[in-house]
Amino acid sequence: MFKTTVGRFCFIGNIEGISYLLLLCVAMPLKYWADMPIYVAIVGALHGLLFTLYLLALLHVWIDRRWSFIRVVIAFVASLVPLGTFFLDAKLRKEASRS
Repeated sequence: MFKTTVGRFCFIGNIEGISYLLLLCVAMPLKYWADMPIYVAIVGALHGLLFTLYLLALLHVWIDRRWSFIRVVIAFVASLVPLGTFFLDAKLRKEASRS
């Protein structure tokens, strides 16, 4: 998994996706329904770091694997959509198994 740039990218994408879901489904409700904004600050900072790592890993894959610009845009948009990174990971794993 960590031996290829795509494997590292998928791993970071999954962790980033989990942090995004935690932010949306746990921290934000706690902020607005339980008046506990500290969790948004903590999870939001962690998610920001992981999102940055995701973008760096995407750049690395783009350069290493010579992905098309459209594919890079799709991977970027997947990071903005809840559960998008998980669907992208599944697609990339399916492609890797065919190779």
